Amino acid sequence: MKISRVALDLAKNLIQVHAVDSSGRPVVRKSLRRTQLLPLFRDLPPCEVGMEACASAHHWARHLQAMGHRVQLLPPQYVKPFLLGQKNDANDAVAVCTAMSHPEIPRVTVKTIAQQDVQALHRVRAMRMKQRTALINQTRGLLAEYGLVIAVSPAALRKAIPELLEDAGNGLSFDFRQLLAELYEELVAIDRRVAELTQRIERDVRAHDQGKRLLEIPGIGPLTASALIATVGDAKQFCNGRQMAAFLGLVPRQHSSGGKNRLLGIHKRGDSYLRGLLVHGARSVLRTATDKPDDRSRWLVNLAARRHRNIATVAQANKNARIAWAILTSEQRYRAN
Repeated sequence: MKISRVALDLAKNLIQVHAVDSSGRPVVRKSLRRTQLLPLFRDLPPCEVGMEACASAHHWARHLQAMGHRVQLLPPQYVKPFLLGQKNDANDAVAVCTAMSHPEIPRVTVKTIAQQDVQALHRVRAMRMKQRTALINQTRGLLAEYGLVIAVSPAALRKAIPELLEDAGNGLSFDFRQLLAELYEELVAIDRRVAELTQRIERDVRAHDQGKRLLEIPGIGPLTASALIATVGDAKQFCNGRQMAAFLGLVPRQHSSGGKNRLLGIHKRGDSYLRGLLVHGARSVLRTATDKPDDRSRWLVNLAARRHRNIATVAQANKNARIAWAILTSEQRYRAN
């Protein structure tokens, strides 16, 4: 039995295996538990192994690469069209195996443990910020039910709560004052946690050579630089800067036919968190570009005047992504002009 390709459909406890020989004929179709997967591959000669880039995929990919196997991580949206019949683990594994035979499908680079560590920091920080936003909105809503309307601003709420707790004439009951004090303590604790995570991210990126060079780009701060390094990894997987910008969802959608090219808004595929950081950074560049004499600032201001500020912002984010690709794929530093 000569195995050429092995496709895996990953799950929490069971992993579906679909292996084919050089002619594409299925030779293995079975479901394994997590503890049975690595022993199976130890007995196999080096071969192509494919799986969707999903939860735990990078973990298994590192183990299989250490055994000498050639691992392909495929974006799930490119595997879906190859699914035949009803959705189940066996058919999913067949779809992965079929997609592996198409070299035009882009592959996802296997992340290192260090990259996943940084990504985990960003995800936990983003989760804390969502919790903080939810807490602020709920607190404002509760206060509004007592006739106390606070301005739509986290800073305004932080300032108002201690004043409300001290004001004995605002009609708040003892029980609600106690609850409001507990909510305020929770808000302060989340603020402290977010600040700690932000400091860790900034400290790590400033100790990284690529991070230092990315920080020289206007519109890319410590959070964006750190997220770029963790998400993109080896930027040489992209042929050029436009491919990396497309990976981040910063290029137009197409609806072209019969030689007529029709470009729409950005397609927004890829990592929405990283794309949001790049767009926020580009917005700050546009806000401060008015009085600057350099070519980039003049181009950005003219574009915003001719089209729209949002279009100029995304264009600047696209440009920053391309510049970041050039810096990540070489030892160059940012040059303003």
